[in-house]
Amino acid sequence: MPRALLSVSDKQGLADFARGLADRGWELLSTGGTARLLRDAGLEVRDVADVTGHPEMMDGRVKTLHPAIHAGILARRDRADDLRAIEARGYAPIDLIAVNLYPFREAVESGATGAEAMEQVDIGGPTMLRAAAKNHAAVVALVDPADYAAALEALDAGGPDEPTRRAWAAKVFAHTAAYDARIAEHLAPAGRSVARDVAAETVRSVAAADAAPSGTTEAFEAREGDDSPGGVFPATLPITLVKVQDLRYGENPDQPAAFYAETGERGGLPSLEQLHGKDLSFNNLLDVDGALSAASAWSEGDRVACVIVKHTTPCGVALGDDVLSAYQRALACDPVSAFGGIVAVNQRLSADAAGAMAEHFLEVIVAPEFEPEAVEILSRKKNLRLLRIPGSTVSEGLDLKRVRGGVLVQKAMRMRFDESAWRPVCARAPTGEEEADLRFAWRVVASVKSNAIVLAADERTVGIGAGQMSRVDASRIAVMKARDRDVDLTGAVLASDAFFPFRDGVDAAAEAGVTAIVQPGGSVRDEEVIAAADEHDIAMVFTGRRVFRH
Repeated sequence: MPRALLSVSDKQGLADFARGLADRGWELLSTGGTARLLRDAGLEVRDVADVTGHPEMMDGRVKTLHPAIHAGILARRDRADDLRAIEARGYAPIDLIAVNLYPFREAVESGATGAEAMEQVDIGGPTMLRAAAKNHAAVVALVDPADYAAALEALDAGGPDEPTRRAWAAKVFAHTAAYDARIAEHLAPAGRSVARDVAAETVRSVAAADAAPSGTTEAFEAREGDDSPGGVFPATLPITLVKVQDLRYGENPDQPAAFYAETGERGGLPSLEQLHGKDLSFNNLLDVDGALSAASAWSEGDRVACVIVKHTTPCGVALGDDVLSAYQRALACDPVSAFGGIVAVNQRLSADAAGAMAEHFLEVIVAPEFEPEAVEILSRKKNLRLLRIPGSTVSEGLDLKRVRGGVLVQKAMRMRFDESAWRPVCARAPTGEEEADLRFAWRVVASVKSNAIVLAADERTVGIGAGQMSRVDASRIAVMKARDRDVDLTGAVLASDAFFPFRDGVDAAAEAGVTAIVQPGGSVRDEEVIAAADEHDIAMVFTGRRVFRH
């Protein structure tokens, strides 16, 4: 009689699977709560303690860690010496393992810490699974309840074939690797997540940098130079990814793609709820991420913000009295580029705003909530994707970028904008109106691909220059975008994501009509740049913080 050992935390579908095995002549072995569940279902079950001849110990910490179990799993059926060895001890082969693990992740996410969390670290389960997966040529190793039905069908057909056994074994090793990585993330270092440690060290580094005079080269280097907190990263970085969904395709239709979530992280794009429209593509999610990042600059307050993104960078951003006015103002910045764009708003999407959006071709609209009438209006466009994202969209984790042969890791950019270190550096200080626009433009430029220049007026973008090889070219493109729509730039403000290396960017801004500039400062030519601003009667503010988005 073949034997199956069943010991699971997730008991979904187990009783039906066990009944299917029993009906096919299998002996069932089990432990603890799993054995009780099977007996309650009317099934005959043999306790593991009867097989081992040893009772469970220490509140169940030790129950399957015994040669009677592991020799039965690991015995090679094509090796006579293995079979003689287990027979000599009175052991018998175990032919199928169905095990899933203690809910460690769920325990930690519900607030378990210290000893309580450690009690949810499974030892026997991963050991049995790995043993069965190692010996998958002879033992069926199941970790996913979704595979139970297929396993029964395979048994009826004479047993799973080699590719199926390998696939299930691979799933086991992936599952136990993810499980161990989640535990490592919880424990290292000192029981805090790597992301939170990096965040804390970054805060300390920035605080130290603030001791230098704001806007000086020393302050810039303290924030951005070789003394940044690279040493807080561990020698080994455990990261576990779980597939959320397959995507329509990658950056191009001939590239298959999928979306994975990082375990242990809450919120963000994995929490998106699609209300309507075609399946998402790789590019859709990249653009949605860029749009939400930009909109999150105003998520902490009650300002209504709208961001329109194309190719991961904003082409229009505006604040408004309501969602409709914010959208109309953002669209006016660059309606040509907005064609086929992604729209994100930081407030409940109203029906009147939905009506205005329905007049244009858009790929995705994302909001924290939608009025029912807004969903009805926008659902008339068959392919338009409507996404609801609950909660905060601000990342506190790590930013990972794939490169050939490795991964670059950094603390995610803080889309929070402390102005305590801001310092006017020119003869003329900004007016109150200019200050409001500088504050707005600085938040926008942090989400624009570098080199980035943003022109703004009345808390809306009027020209954006993004992704250029020189800063002066980014300035010229931003001006061109405005002039293409006959926008008078007199009185506009300019934000630059990094310092001006030469005065030419300031000269170009002045020629266009800009009257105030916000930038990090920190160039060896700061005095030359300040002098150029003074020549043109431009107010200039140094933030002491660079917001490059490479």
